[in-house]
Order: sequence, then structure tokens, then C-alpha cells
Amino acid sequence: MDAGEILRIRSPNAVRPWQHVLEPLSGYLMLAERLVTDGATFAEAWNFGPEEFDAKPVSWIVERLCQVFPHARWELEGDPQPHEAGLLKLDSAKAKTRLGWAPRWSLETALDQTVEWYQAWREGQSMAERIHPAN
Repeated sequence: MDAGEILRIRSPNAVRPWQHVLEPLSGYLMLAERLVTDGATFAEAWNFGPEEFDAKPVSWIVERLCQVFPHARWELEGDPQPHEAGLLKLDSAKAKTRLGWAPRWSLETALDQTVEWYQAWREGQSMAERIHPAN
């Protein structure tokens, strides 16, 4: 998105299970380990989602990001849109009880980390260096 461009949002009141990509990845890695050690008893469907309190409307995310990027603006998409669910959530109870998995970052932390990464990338910093700093 370019500076001055207005972000058009379809469903600002739609609630989504926001999370950082590292959260479900950590669950998949735990599951892979259990599949190796315990076999087929773990070969089934799994959800790795955020905590219940981190399910927020699209507008919450957009407004928070607009605070970080003062030039950012958004408006409601005026064109007709296809139907979409107003509420999406994931039930991660099985992952919590059977794998001992739980998300580590709150939604606020996930957004802060994402913004920090994005700003470093835009400044031309080495993403590899951010992961593995030189000693």
C-alpha cells in the first residue's frame, strides 16, 4: 500500500481468529514430533488457533495499525460484496489438552512483532540477521 492510498475494507465488523504465523507453525511442529514418537494415534485433524479473547473484528486490527502508520487510512468498501461469515473462530482445545500446545503471543504482541519486522524490511535490514544476529 502506498502512502496516501486508502485501504478499502469489506467487512469491518467481521470477527476473525487473528494470530501470528509462528503460532500454528509451533503447533504443527509439536504434532509432527508426536506423530514420529507416538504414531497414528495423532494422525487426525487439528486446530491451532488464538486464545478466545484475541478474536477481534477487522476494524480493531485496522485501527491499531493506523495508529502505528499515521499516514494509513481506511474506508468501507462501497461495492456489493459476496456473503461472508461474520464470525470465524477456531477451537484449539484438543491441541491444548493432548499436545500441551498454546499460543505464546497475544494479538497485540503478534501485531507489534509483525510491524517491527515490516519496518525493518522496509529499511533494508537483513531479515536473516534479525533471526541470527552476528556475535
